[in-house]
Amino acid sequence: MSKKYRPWNVQQDFLLPPSLLDWLPEHHLARFVLEVVEELDLGPIYESYEKQLRGYPPYEPKMMVALLLYAYCTGVTSSRKIERKTQEDVAFRVLAANQSPDHSRISEIRRRHGAHFESLFVQMLKLCARAGLVKLGHVALDGTKLKANASKHKAMSYERMKQEEGKLREQVRHLLAQAEAVDAEEDARHGKGKRGDELPEELRRTRERLQRIRQARQALEAEAKAAAEADKGKDDDDDAPPPAQDLPGHTVPHTAEGKPTPKAQRNFTDADSRIMKKGASFEQAYNAQAAVDAAHQVIVAQALTNQPPDAEHLPALVDRVAAHLEEVPRKLSADAGYFSAKNVRWLESVGVEPYLATGRQKHGEAPPKVRGRPPAGLTPKERMVRKLATKRGKEVYRMRKAIVEPVFGQIKEARGIRALLRRGLKAAREEWALICATHNLLKLFRATAAA
Repeated sequence: MSKKYRPWNVQQDFLLPPSLLDWLPEHHLARFVLEVVEELDLGPIYESYEKQLRGYPPYEPKMMVALLLYAYCTGVTSSRKIERKTQEDVAFRVLAANQSPDHSRISEIRRRHGAHFESLFVQMLKLCARAGLVKLGHVALDGTKLKANASKHKAMSYERMKQEEGKLREQVRHLLAQAEAVDAEEDARHGKGKRGDELPEELRRTRERLQRIRQARQALEAEAKAAAEADKGKDDDDDAPPPAQDLPGHTVPHTAEGKPTPKAQRNFTDADSRIMKKGASFEQAYNAQAAVDAAHQVIVAQALTNQPPDAEHLPALVDRVAAHLEEVPRKLSADAGYFSAKNVRWLESVGVEPYLATGRQKHGEAPPKVRGRPPAGLTPKERMVRKLATKRGKEVYRMRKAIVEPVFGQIKEARGIRALLRRGLKAAREEWALICATHNLLKLFRATAAA
């Protein structure tokens, strides 16, 4: 064989210790992640380990954070898949310095330090702002449904809970009576000295199901009562500004007397998640919110809730933009789900020019024609309809889809993150913060590579 080939020997030992970074191209994302991690303040994570003087040394927190950031950037969210990547993928091996943390350690750092992911998001956002990627000239809001780590078939309505609870109580009584009859027959046959106190398997399963349903019903009733009491303190005046401190948590549909409505549901796998409409179907999901800057599609505020409506979330998101960047957007656009007279008045009061759709425009229907100065006495909705019908209003609102909707496409389609792994509202919020932080990291990486 005369043809010469390049040398190939998988058992060849390195003659000198190589640098792991030599395995990656100069402008690889993993190299950029390592540079960014050096800029992040991970003090709170380190502090949690400083008090633990005994035991085997933990993995370096910077390494674990770098692994998580790179994994979510590339759409790898499973801790087991991340562990396997540290053995099979060159970039993951470089980030882990040829170590392979067990999936339980990866899962633990995500669970143990999830509360710091909001801080990582803010730090990443400020790095983007420092790089000139944030202008706050036009910010668009939107929400998307992210599938919860739970099946909708594991949810049960309050009405069905009461029905099932009655059936299971009757079934338990029947099984107990049947067991007593068997005991009596065995006592008559063998005498009373024989033990037979083991709980039958069918009775044990039925009792456990009854207990779970009873606990879920009681939890629904307690939440409905608390929500009804909170409603009594609310001001029904339409002119009052909406609460703007934070996104509301889960609220059980309830009556004025503080009882759950018959259709109020609770999921046995993830009790905080809700069944929400997603396209033409219904999913057990969370409502993920994002405020996106028009300049480079950087997420400037994010939040997650388990309430399907969007309107009540607008003030909190704008407040978060101001808290993160010490400035409010000059213009803000959002679809009809965010419109309310309260929201329009509140935005104008804080210096933000609103462009909020008031409803869906039917296909083929021409927008109203606007001429002259607006007449006096128009309601906020009528003024907004007139504003969006102007040439400027059309131009601004037309940009909304091009600003915010591609962000959800980049997360769900490009990275493949269509569902959350962690369960519970608090954990789901932490994971969404990490998803948004890595979205901004990718924007920063691409802007830096293009410079």
